[in-house]
Amino acid sequence: MTDTLTLAERATEVLTTADGRTKTALSRAHAAEWFAARRGDRDPIEIGVAQPPLRPARPDKPELLSPRDVPRRRPGSRPGQIALLHAVAHIELNAVDLHWDIIARFSHVPMPMGFFDDWVKSADEESRHFNMICDCLEALDSHYGALPAHAGMWRAAEDTAEDLMGRLAVVPMVLEARGLDVTPGMIDIFKKAKLPDVVDALNVIYAEEVSHVAYGSKWFHFLCGRENADPKDVFHQLVRRYFHGALKPPFNEEKRAEAGLPPDFYWPLAEDPVGDRGEMK
Repeated sequence: MTDTLTLAERATEVLTTADGRTKTALSRAHAAEWFAARRGDRDPIEIGVAQPPLRPARPDKPELLSPRDVPRRRPGSRPGQIALLHAVAHIELNAVDLHWDIIARFSHVPMPMGFFDDWVKSADEESRHFNMICDCLEALDSHYGALPAHAGMWRAAEDTAEDLMGRLAVVPMVLEARGLDVTPGMIDIFKKAKLPDVVDALNVIYAEEVSHVAYGSKWFHFLCGRENADPKDVFHQLVRRYFHGALKPPFNEEKRAEAGLPPDFYWPLAEDPVGDRGEMK
């Protein structure tokens, strides 16, 4: 049965799977089959169309709370380090769904095959990231679901469910770009905690997230070119429409530039766009 599924149907199958480990195993299996087909090692897989759920299936745990109600813990303590890893695992699981959702929800939009290659690859990598962080949690005698988590992470997907350019602007080019800003600080926390396996996992995530932001920028610019629109102006309009709040410096300008995000895209959207950049680093 699986062999006859289109890519959009495979994406929807991942979205409707609740358990995190099961979801990511299915995600990785579908990604492997997709790239085997792209190499010619198996029959081609059609892109197809599907009807993805507005929200992905989720396990009973973690309990999802409003951001203001998620307990804050100091990262210098072991409970705080576990809480930080739990939050990262939650982000990575949402990222798996976000990358499959962009395929399932927008498969009707005429796009080059490279668009689908990029998001399948991203979904595969996010699946591996989730499992790496879950392994780290289990090594610390915890697990994903042991703590409450942020309930608002899917809001950007719902807000942009009918706008591919809006999705690209807000998810990879804002939310995932934020990961480039904060991950170096997390790596330092776990270096000080002498948890080398966590540091190794975060270094992998940090390196691969640059590509995910770059895919967003690439396909956003592609769509702007198709419409003969100025990418910077369209980006500012869409982020102001769909993103709730200002962007928060300091920004990792080096990695953002590597991912195709120049400063004039995000500084005008910052909380203090005229502030002294030298003091923000």
